[in-house]
Amino acid sequence: MSVADSNRTILTGENPFIRLSAKDGDPNSTDASFWRIIFCPAGPGHVLYLKSELTDGRWRIYSDNIAMARWLQKTVQGMLNPELKDLAIPVTDAAFDKSGDARDFWTEHVSATDAEIALTWHEIGEPLLIHTQPNQAPNPRPYGVCTLLIPALGARLTVNGQQAKGQPFSTCALAFSESWTEPR
Repeated sequence: MSVADSNRTILTGENPFIRLSAKDGDPNSTDASFWRIIFCPAGPGHVLYLKSELTDGRWRIYSDNIAMARWLQKTVQGMLNPELKDLAIPVTDAAFDKSGDARDFWTEHVSATDAEIALTWHEIGEPLLIHTQPNQAPNPRPYGVCTLLIPALGARLTVNGQQAKGQPFSTCALAFSESWTEPR
């Protein structure tokens, strides 16, 4: 028996995310999905998909590789959040940097002409290794994923120094070493 996954790997990288809300179970007041892609058909790069009261409740996309950002919208990110399948959402050019140590805190920095954004995770928990196959029951999705998911009890997001409202509850994590697959 082979230890290699028989599916086709379509991307590998990182996908830390922050979801904030006023109360546990309330709709998200902030939804931020950050990607650092090492490999995908559209090349490497970074992208932040952000919707918050700090963006007037509209999706904003920041990237250093528009082709990769659009490819993610058509595939994995669009599957994770159908609102992001809309390719009419503009993509703003941005530069990306990171700081911290995932054992304590982690910050992703996004710099664009109209915004300075910081996403910070803290109160880091124990890592979990998660592996799902494409079309796996009970909630079949067209893609499988293998990820090192590191939960964070604390998170904050700022745009131009203004902090997004809400708390993370149980919906913030550093998803490192993330690889997505599809059937061959």
